[in-house]
Amino acid sequence: MSVPVPSPSAVTAVPAARNAEALAHFAARLAFETDVSDVAADLAAGVTDIVVVDSRSREGWEQGHVLGAVHLPTALIAERARSVVPSGVTVVTYCWGPGCNGATRAALELAGLGYPVKEMLGGFEYWAREGFPVETVAGVSRRSVDALTAPVSGIACAC
Repeated sequence: MSVPVPSPSAVTAVPAARNAEALAHFAARLAFETDVSDVAADLAAGVTDIVVVDSRSREGWEQGHVLGAVHLPTALIAERARSVVPSGVTVVTYCWGPGCNGATRAALELAGLGYPVKEMLGGFEYWAREGFPVETVAGVSRRSVDALTAPVSGIACAC
């Protein structure tokens, strides 16, 4: 009688990194990325050492943007960053959402100019889906929280 051999795990087919490598990797990710909840908390608290940059087109900006963000399309960063983003701040970039790398391109441009920069994970999509204030020419509004992105109670997920 043979003992069945369990099939290999899809998760562990490639072993997890050693602890030192994992520590370096995850610390590095947090140095490069932030999330919409942390950005919203800082903006609501009036934190002055960050500037949130919307790197989308004028049409995207007008459709709705993060309340308190500045509009600086990626193609104009080299030309306009010094007049729009003060020195001594950390820049947080965003674009449409997780399927768009516009915030990454904008962060690269800003880093090349010497700014400390982080990318806001989830972009405008998750900002709006989590119910944070969206500004348009018509004013400021909030959408209902999407239960797949945040607690609908409004209480932070405390991740």
